[in-house]
Amino acid sequence: MDPVTALRRIAFLLERQLAPTYRVKAFRTAAQILVALPPGEVERRVSTNSLTDLTGIGPKTAGAARQAVRGEVPDYLAELEAASGPLTDGGEELRRRLRGDLHAHSDWSDGGSPIEEMAATAMELGHDYLALTDHSPRLTVARGLTAERLERQLDVVAAVNEALGARDTGFRLLSGIEVDINEDGSLDQSDELLGRVDVVVASVHSKLRSEPAAMTERMLTAIADPHTDILGHCTGRLVTGGRGQRPESRFDADAVFRACAERDVAVEINSRPERLDPPRRLLRQAVELGCRFSIDTDAHAPGQLDWQVYGCERAQECEVPVEKIVNTLPVDELLAWTRRDR
Repeated sequence: MDPVTALRRIAFLLERQLAPTYRVKAFRTAAQILVALPPGEVERRVSTNSLTDLTGIGPKTAGAARQAVRGEVPDYLAELEAASGPLTDGGEELRRRLRGDLHAHSDWSDGGSPIEEMAATAMELGHDYLALTDHSPRLTVARGLTAERLERQLDVVAAVNEALGARDTGFRLLSGIEVDINEDGSLDQSDELLGRVDVVVASVHSKLRSEPAAMTERMLTAIADPHTDILGHCTGRLVTGGRGQRPESRFDADAVFRACAERDVAVEINSRPERLDPPRRLLRQAVELGCRFSIDTDAHAPGQLDWQVYGCERAQECEVPVEKIVNTLPVDELLAWTRRDR
């Protein structure tokens, strides 16, 4: 087994099961160190027992790499694989119908891994596409992208597609942004740049406890913006996890979902375990009103890209029509939809 592949797989499985960040980072860092070494250097260091002389390689990561070089499945990897059964009791059938994920973050904002690693993992999971949707400038706590940084990222996305051989593999990394919905409902990025990216996810991240009338007007204004493709995690709730719990934002769901249906804006089914947003009652209401949907992970690390099945399980429970889910579309049809009003 290739030692870099083994270390990446261990990190992926740790992320998938919500292991502490420091543990995941140890294996991802070790993989990055080994991949940068000259040919034959890993094997030489295994034979001389000097892997741990490299800064960033500890006993556990060295042990896994050593076993892989010797043609063995590392014990730690075998242990994680044995414990990595299905995440849910349902949703797998719908998950197989999805062609991609339209909400993911990299280390350009508050994600933990490089763009290349996110794209490579999406390919390994069988996606046809992944939308890179790092945060917008207003969200400084998440290192939101200024216009200048977003412009640079567009070039990086193009380079990643070239490096991955997008034409040959059929996989495409889509440009995008999770743009903040400002208090007045405007979007936190220039019209010019919003018009250039492939996918725009518009989300509320501030003043989540606003009065219902104000929050409703704020969301309706954002939905009416021709650049908005997806309404992200609409209630902003947190139901579990390290950030604690947070109640739902209050808004006129009937008005908001009717506007989404009229403007052909997809309601996101956010798959993060601490969000699972919208709640089932609102998801069913959006189905009744004829909305489109996007089942996304909101992944901030490669292993989290496998969380899509959480959203699929809820979509099946709430009888979301498959034909209403935008990320079941082939990439050309998807992009025709995102460009509909621009």
